[in-house]
Amino acid sequence: MRRGSGLLGLIGVILLLFAGIALALTRGGTSFDLIYIAVHAIAGVLALIAYLSTGVENLRTFLGERSTRYGTSTIIGSVVFFVLLAGLNFLAFRHNAHFDLTSDKVYSLSPQSAKVLQGLTQDLRLEAFVEGGASPELNDLLKNYGEASGKVSHRLIDPDREPELAERYGIKAYNTVRLGYGEATSQVTQPSEENLTNAIIKLTRSGSQTVCVLDGHDEPDIDDQQGARGYAQLKKALEDETYQVKKVLLPTLGKVPDDCSIVLVAGPTRPFLAQELPLLDAYIKRGGRMLLLLSPQHAQEFVALLAPYGVALGNDVVVDQVVRLFQGPALGLAPLVETYDPEHEITKALKGRTIFPMVRSVTAAAEGKAGVKATELAKTSASSWAETDLDALFQRQEASLSDADRKGPVAVAVAAELDLKQLGVPDGKDARLVVFGSSEFADNQHLEGTFFNRDLFLNAVGWLVGQSDLLSIRPRGLRASRTTLTDAEGQSIFYLSVLVLPELLLFAGLVVWWRRE
Repeated sequence: MRRGSGLLGLIGVILLLFAGIALALTRGGTSFDLIYIAVHAIAGVLALIAYLSTGVENLRTFLGERSTRYGTSTIIGSVVFFVLLAGLNFLAFRHNAHFDLTSDKVYSLSPQSAKVLQGLTQDLRLEAFVEGGASPELNDLLKNYGEASGKVSHRLIDPDREPELAERYGIKAYNTVRLGYGEATSQVTQPSEENLTNAIIKLTRSGSQTVCVLDGHDEPDIDDQQGARGYAQLKKALEDETYQVKKVLLPTLGKVPDDCSIVLVAGPTRPFLAQELPLLDAYIKRGGRMLLLLSPQHAQEFVALLAPYGVALGNDVVVDQVVRLFQGPALGLAPLVETYDPEHEITKALKGRTIFPMVRSVTAAAEGKAGVKATELAKTSASSWAETDLDALFQRQEASLSDADRKGPVAVAVAAELDLKQLGVPDGKDARLVVFGSSEFADNQHLEGTFFNRDLFLNAVGWLVGQSDLLSIRPRGLRASRTTLTDAEGQSIFYLSVLVLPELLLFAGLVVWWRRE
């Protein structure tokens, strides 16, 4: 009887202990919390009353037993453990730090976002209008911006509680972030890192650069959003970084317009008119910036234009051997690239793979040319080669490495810096060129996605116009998947991990102790 009553006493203490812990952690916020606390409190009180009803002598005897001392020590140790755990959680809340251990750093700002924020010269205010004034995911994102720069502040606002502020700023929908930078303001209605960083770039840039896209040679359309070979994604990516994009029909103008910061030759499939190439050469000698996307089947006429500037176009197609499961080696006409020049501004921050569908070799040929510095930016793998027998490749879908072919790695992109004075141009300025051996490299199908084509292309554009602060890895549109728990699921996980399992372990230990006594 004495042992049974002692067990009742311990059970009562444990039940009351967990009732107190549940009350402290949940504050009785839900009906389930209140039921859990009430059941444990009532059961604990009843157990203690049953124990005390056996008499004071039993209490004195029970307290003097060695097993009681051990049991009491266990309970006190558990209480101390929970107190320490609560204290550590409080300190972590007050002085928190986070570490992103994911391989793609999906919970951290991209290097480009960090660069943009580090270049702020004025305070940047981020005000998020969200339902109920709470959005943990958005708050975490804005907090990352604040941690990247001391000039960034943020707050979450409930537009229903502050309707006059929402009306003053013209907020029409939940999840709208208002950005304020000096006197300039902007709004983002779909607040992802990509959209927020693009908005900050637009706020902080004074003026914009113009990309002139040559037209009239059956190039893929920069307004084509549906076709895989269109360039609408390319146009959007440029506009997101404050570039203006316009088409230029060169034969009707007589010269490259003076407002063209960059001339983009993107996938021509028809020959240029006789007067067009000299106009492009004259533009380069005026200190122009040119970016060319040239496919193997077309634009061989650019060989003579680019040769004096240290860029050699191969009359070939780069082929790579890919191994397919159950099929063995097969020819690949979309080689992957993961070897980049580690020193050049365009590629030194690039670590991911890019894909170059239907690509020709583009190599640096600046040796012996004063005033020309050419750099091979990207190379295919060692298993690739530059196939020169194009008839066999396109007509019979056959290719094999021969003495006439160039063994990989094969360069497929070149950047050239030109000192025009050394090239014999009086009062000449510096000029820059970037040449890619594929027109499909930056089309709708391949610019976005899991590869880093977009970063490489936009880095090339930024280098051409001298915006070195934008040469980095941009926010990825593809983010890591997250699991969103309902309130009931979150509550179940909390009770199982924090209350139920520790309570069951204590009871199990108590039963083992009682049976051994």
